[in-house]
Amino acid sequence: MTAPVAAAPLADFAAAVYGACGMDEADARLAADTLVQADLWGHQSHGLMRLSWYAARLKSGVCVARAKPETLVDAGALCVFDGHDAMGQAVAAQAMDEAVARARRHGIGAVAVRNSNHFGTAMYFTLRAARAGCVGFLSTNASPAMAPWGGRAKTIGNNPWSWAAPAGRRAPLVLDIANTAAARGKIYLAKQRGEDIPEGWAIDAQGLPTRDPVAAIDGVILPMAGHKGYAISVVMDMLSGVLTGSGFASEIAGPYQAERRSRAGHMAIAIDIAKIQPLAQFEERMEQLIAAIKAAPRAPGVEEIFYPGEIEARNDAANRAAGLSLPDDTLADLARLSRAYGLESKLPF
Repeated sequence: MTAPVAAAPLADFAAAVYGACGMDEADARLAADTLVQADLWGHQSHGLMRLSWYAARLKSGVCVARAKPETLVDAGALCVFDGHDAMGQAVAAQAMDEAVARARRHGIGAVAVRNSNHFGTAMYFTLRAARAGCVGFLSTNASPAMAPWGGRAKTIGNNPWSWAAPAGRRAPLVLDIANTAAARGKIYLAKQRGEDIPEGWAIDAQGLPTRDPVAAIDGVILPMAGHKGYAISVVMDMLSGVLTGSGFASEIAGPYQAERRSRAGHMAIAIDIAKIQPLAQFEERMEQLIAAIKAAPRAPGVEEIFYPGEIEARNDAANRAAGLSLPDDTLADLARLSRAYGLESKLPF
């Protein structure tokens, strides 16, 4: 790794790449921010290492740079968007903001999205709801990564989902997980770094346990918590794909596939806290919940107990101050993109 790089110029560079791929400035800025924010949170598997994947999909046309979501159904608290193959980050942000707006009017808002694309880190969007005084939920489906429980052929995606809620003087409580033992991006990151993956993450194409990330990519990623992770993934595919009218199961293409439409679907839900109890009262109760969690007796060797989202908030503060240290392969990939799009002058390292 080279010296740390400040977040802002990295976001400027990523936005310039997206702009060169045809995106308008606002959507390019949003999509760039999602990548840099993932790195700031410490989730490099969903950060700038993915910029070349998204650029390739925009260049091939399977992701449509300037498409805008269209409202197909308007049913009060519920609506349906057709993303028209637009950038998933732009669609997800609009869907979550619309869910919040409908929650303001009805107490709860839900936006079903069809024909979108991969949107990166789900918590980026549920936090928009939390910062607006809502509890936010977002699900999506993804390209096949795991086998049905008892099978050995990729059929179901890892189908991530996220919840977020404000927590008063604390950073928001936020959960963002995929249903595999590890997100596929972490296996790609291990491949990029030349590292083994932990036992229990994947089996190879012959159905045997593997620590080789290449064999894992060619094989099957295992579900978290055995059959429970598999079942949750099926439910998220129902919510995100079957219910929304989008693709599901093997119909979904991943962000690293530049030759196929994604057909990913999402479900965004917001609950207006103030319709249930005063927001200040909820936030005080959240602070009490977090205090109880953190005050629990610790296991041997544990210095501190964290609540969901706390580590990411601390990473964000530290990395904004110190700059981002990106893997050499990611830096090389960004340099390659700068040459491909004539943006060498915008490369911040």
